[in-house]
Formats: sequence, C-alpha cells, structure tokens
Amino acid sequence: MTLYESLLEAVTTEYDTLRVLKQSPRGTVSVVRHKKSGTRYVFRRYSGSGEVYRRLLPVLCPHLPQIMEAAEQDGQTAVLEEYVQGDTLAELLMGARLTEREARQVTMQLCQALHVLHSMGAVHRDVKPENVILRGSDAVLIDFDAARIYKVASESDTQVLGTTGFAAPEQYGFAPADVRSDVYSVSQMLGYLLTGVSPEPGSK
Repeated sequence: MTLYESLLEAVTTEYDTLRVLKQSPRGTVSVVRHKKSGTRYVFRRYSGSGEVYRRLLPVLCPHLPQIMEAAEQDGQTAVLEEYVQGDTLAELLMGARLTEREARQVTMQLCQALHVLHSMGAVHRDVKPENVILRGSDAVLIDFDAARIYKVASESDTQVLGTTGFAAPEQYGFAPADVRSDVYSVSQMLGYLLTGVSPEPGSK
C-alpha cells in the first residue's frame, strides 16, 4: 500500500468528517476529527502537485499551519494538517478595517510566513484575506493548493491561479510567478486592511 493510499484509509477509518469547508472540481477541503483523541484537523484532497506541502512537513512556524502528512499519487494529493482556530481576515473585514498598528502587525507576520515559503523555493500565489486566519494575535497563512516550486527556466505559469485584484499580473500567463508575485499580493492586502476597500473588481 502506498503512502497516499494509507493516508486515505487512515482518514476514512480513524477520523470523522465534521464539515466540508470547500468543494470544487479540483478537490475538497474538510474538517475532520480524530476519533480517539478528539483533535480536529484539516484534510485536503485535490488534483495537483503536493510538493510544497511535503516540503512543509518539518517546518514549525507560528504563522503557518503544521502539516502532519502529505502524499501524492497519479496527480492526486492528500494532506492532513493542523486545524487553525479563528476567523479569516475576510470575515473580520466585512464592513470594517484594521488600525494602522493592526495592519502593520498582520503584514509583518504574513511576511514571516512567506519568508519561510520563499526560503524553500515556493511561491504561494494566492495570498488574500480568505487565506489568512487570525489565531489570537497571530496571523496564519493557509491553503497551499495553488502554491508551486519556482522554476527559473519557466517562461510563464502553465495554469492560471490566484484571485483577481490580489494576484499579480504575471499570474495570468504573462510571466512565471516568483517571490515578487507574493509581495504584490501582500501590498494589495495591506491597502485593503487600511482602507477597507477590496482590490477585487466591483468592490466598493
């Protein structure tokens, strides 16, 4: 039995599914609970590379979720990760905005999370309020399904991913996404935190 098959079997037999957080043609994200310990986790299963999740396995950072297990087989990835308790920035920013001090703190913490990713050659490619959870005073960057390992020789991204308004222009096929793409997204996020106006088209 492969690691991927073992992970699927373990989640099926040893965990209860509490709720589905996200479902799309690409995959599913669910909250599961370990039957014996009662501990909650996030379980991801999607079509695409799991290389970034595998590289995060040994990483401990207060601004990134801990990855418990990640496996890939035939283009399918399964990931079991820490469940981060808290509200997303998207939820907190509904009709509101942060103070300058709060916005600075969140931005600095996001930069710390991205430093870890960039140091191992990864680009997140989808930094946005929905992918940032505030756990007490800590901002935690989540969801690496769109993340990739940066390839210098690549002329452009083979798949268009990201959120309009937050994604850098090169993510729409003009050039390969790199660390600067994430910096662009953070700058868009900072403007949103300070003004309460989303950069997404049609927002007021």
